[in-house]
Amino acid sequence: MRERWFGATGRKIPQIVLEGDEAVPLEGALVLDDVDDGSRLREEHERGTPIVVRAADPEAVKRALARPEVACVLVPADHAELLELDLRRMTYG
Repeated sequence: MRERWFGATGRKIPQIVLEGDEAVPLEGALVLDDVDDGSRLREEHERGTPIVVRAADPEAVKRALARPEVACVLVPADHAELLELDLRRMTYG
């Protein structure tokens, strides 16, 4: 399981989790539905705010994790197959 830093909390968390997983506390985190606002991502990241993004398909997961500011991607419980994505292959072929 690959992990990422959870903002400035000093903790690492899984990079992809099912929505509702207690491994990722959402209190104090910025939870977004996309990564379209790059300036907001950078600003919140500089403040140390953990950034969590919801994604329901492989491309949305890949897009979110391509942003270094994103700590974690939440996927719907009915899309548990997204936990097993081969992101290296998706990115580099």
